[in-house]
Amino acid sequence: MSIQPEIRTIPSFRLIGMSQRQSLVQNTTAALWKRFMPRRGELRSVSDGVLYSLEVYDGLDHFAVFDPAREFTKWAAVEVEEQEAVPDGMSELRVPDGRYAVFLYRGPASKGADLYRYIFTQWLPGSGYSLDDRPHFARMDERYRGEAEDSEEEIWVPVR
Repeated sequence: MSIQPEIRTIPSFRLIGMSQRQSLVQNTTAALWKRFMPRRGELRSVSDGVLYSLEVYDGLDHFAVFDPAREFTKWAAVEVEEQEAVPDGMSELRVPDGRYAVFLYRGPASKGADLYRYIFTQWLPGSGYSLDDRPHFARMDERYRGEAEDSEEEIWVPVR
């Protein structure tokens, strides 16, 4: 695998959604999305309809040694305008401005781990960039089709 990302610098933006603690071993992402999706219609000022699947780690030491049982906070969210109120049972997350390496992933969602392995074991060490302590996220628009072979999503990795 040899995918080169686009490096983008973005302004801060606001998300509303639901979150939970999980690990790679105890991955409850599907349950999180099943809770969030029926309620996303409660949000009236969704910016563009794009879905965000985010990981917020407890600092850069999370990556010092690979431990699939180590927990992080997983989010299912959408971008909203500033005036949007946060409904009961949901929370707000502000993604700070910064630089990201943006990878386009094509293929079934269940095979995405191969891209992440490539990013962290091959691309990042040889890129001249280092990981930054900001949320990591997948941005899923109308091209995202779950397990379909032609599904596409953007993988955003914070770098400096």
